[in-house]
Amino acid sequence: MNVFPITSRLVTRVLLSTLTVLASSLLLEGCVVGPRYVAPVTQAPPAFKEAAPQQSSDGTTWIPATPQDATLRGNWWELYQEPELNALEEKLNTSNQSIAQSFQNFMAARAQVKQARAAYYPTVTVGPSYTRGRTSGNETSQATGVNANSNEFDLPFNVSWEPDVWGRIRNSVREYANAAQVSAADLANVRLSQQANLAQYYFELRGQDGLIGLYDKTVVAYQENLRLTQVRSRTGVDTEQSVAQAQLNLKNAIAARTNLRIARAQYEHAIALLTGQAASSFSMPVRPLTTSVPVIPIGVPSQLLQRRPDIAAAERTMAQANALIGVQTAAYYPTFNIGGDLGLESSRIGHLFTWPSRFFSLGPSASETLFDGGLRRGLVDQYKAQYEADAAAYRQTVLTAFQQTEDELAAERLLGQQRREQQEAIDAAQRYYDLSKIRYTTGVDTYLNVFTAEASLLSDQETGITLYVQQMTSSVQLIEALGGGWDTSQLPTEKSVSGK
Repeated sequence: MNVFPITSRLVTRVLLSTLTVLASSLLLEGCVVGPRYVAPVTQAPPAFKEAAPQQSSDGTTWIPATPQDATLRGNWWELYQEPELNALEEKLNTSNQSIAQSFQNFMAARAQVKQARAAYYPTVTVGPSYTRGRTSGNETSQATGVNANSNEFDLPFNVSWEPDVWGRIRNSVREYANAAQVSAADLANVRLSQQANLAQYYFELRGQDGLIGLYDKTVVAYQENLRLTQVRSRTGVDTEQSVAQAQLNLKNAIAARTNLRIARAQYEHAIALLTGQAASSFSMPVRPLTTSVPVIPIGVPSQLLQRRPDIAAAERTMAQANALIGVQTAAYYPTFNIGGDLGLESSRIGHLFTWPSRFFSLGPSASETLFDGGLRRGLVDQYKAQYEADAAAYRQTVLTAFQQTEDELAAERLLGQQRREQQEAIDAAQRYYDLSKIRYTTGVDTYLNVFTAEASLLSDQETGITLYVQQMTSSVQLIEALGGGWDTSQLPTEKSVSGK
């Protein structure tokens, strides 16, 4: 006997009955309780205060900078025109473990959206069972013809579904979708932070190469000065004190050069970590810093609201908190459930799949909490307070973004000015040293003046390289403050993270 048509007819009849009840329930859906979310409106200043001023058309005065409409796009590090840096950034994007961790956190957040969406659909379970029993001999006898042994075969299905009458499930899905968007913005923020760290370490390392090169030249110059003073001392023109001073300068320069190699090694190891490589097997060739400071398009302050992933994360956190209020508000309203059981039951396995073995039950139910001692009110108040806290965090994030951008704009402008002034100091120190050297070799002055001039020149040259590195890293920090090449159009929508 073909048993499948029997079970098929049974399931069909029950499903038709279920669909009738579902259709009635769907008419109730569409009401979503809780506050409607409205994205915050933030007033931004019309222009950045610390942007470099521009010269007037007649060339006589300086006026506040006109906001630039251009913004950073794509791979922002390509502004520096450094092929080596470009290759390292590409390696970071594919191998950095912090980025990989944040990406998996985002994927986990998306999976939670799928879990929440599962509540839209009925739950169907099956629990087949077999029971064999024996009735007490005191209850049966051969005279009555009752068999003391019995079998029970069951193939039951259970269907349960809660229609989303008040939008509790929809708000839950929205909550998890917003949380996934927060995770996506966090991923973008981590990626930008790691990219910026790599660029800064790269310029710091090249700065160390520049300083080591400076000290290499200085050591050679000091060695020549030492030989000169030794010759002059042996001929009686100079004293042993001059030789000691020359030796002191040389030894200090050698020790300082060695110390610079410590920082270089540490920056090299940090770059290896950022690019997902073992520090033991990674190295970078020595090359002094020669990169030009790029012109960075800054746009206007209001664009920060669309270009910074941390601001996007803070705004989506507010949306998530708002959805939570709706979830808890739905607890004030009754819940409905449509459930049923259907299946086959028989004492004989051969009769299990026959039409008389069928059974089913189907019906709706409702429940409402009449008294909870203020629990629901307390939870709603909690989520409302959390929303206000997230709103304050959002405003603080925006203000911090303005502050960081102004800080880096001021640093970029003033460091450029300071570097020009420092170069003038280096030129003056070089002239002082040249004159002192001439006066010493001609016997006009003692080596003490050369000793002082050497220390002053080296200090000014070292400061010049340090300021160069500082200006390069400050430009990276400015790009990071502006959000890199990211904008909110790259943030996945609620629909996409919900899998619709």
